[in-house]
Amino acid sequence: MPMMKDKEREFLTKEFSQKLVDDVRLVVFTQDTPCVYCRETVDLANELADVSPKLKVEVYDFIRDQMKAKELRIDKIPAMAVIGRKDYGIRFYGIPSGYEFNSLVGAIMDVSRGESGLSQKSKDSLKDLDQAISIQVFVTPTCPYCPSSVRLAHKMAIESDMVWADMIEANEFIPLAQKHAVSGVPKTIINDKFEIAGAVPEDIFVAHVVHAATHSERLQPR
Repeated sequence: MPMMKDKEREFLTKEFSQKLVDDVRLVVFTQDTPCVYCRETVDLANELADVSPKLKVEVYDFIRDQMKAKELRIDKIPAMAVIGRKDYGIRFYGIPSGYEFNSLVGAIMDVSRGESGLSQKSKDSLKDLDQAISIQVFVTPTCPYCPSSVRLAHKMAIESDMVWADMIEANEFIPLAQKHAVSGVPKTIINDKFEIAGAVPEDIFVAHVVHAATHSERLQPR
């Protein structure tokens, strides 16, 4: 059964033909042994590639292709890296379905343009980052508020070479969600230490990221 509906396919065919600039690689990691939603993630990537000649799909086995997984910092599956003229550090862990399908489409268009779309104030705040920042946004497919957090995290990864941003489907990675006490989504974890509960505006999200890079204590709410 197709992952995308006919109306979605028609809409994306038009959108991608008008808005995609550079080619985009959808690099998917899966494995032969049982893996929840691995096959569906590959199917989704292939359906998207059928919509536009600018989308290319690469599929790797997480076990057999460990060197490639290490190169792209892939540490769990199913995983999808969205790569354009360079690797911006945008990752999807778990199938980007439901509301998160929009996050994937948005990431594809941003990566193709090589432009984050963040405000100038946010760009100025991020340009002075001098240490690596890891952002993990825990989501579920039925959460309507999650895509805004995922999109902001991925936009920051495009804007700064110091930022890596992951969407993590909480139901598919329960031990990791339990480690970070994810009881509601979206929940964002920065550098495995700082957290943001719920969806927040761009300026607040960026402030948390900058704070995490320069402080040991949590940023207090305004």
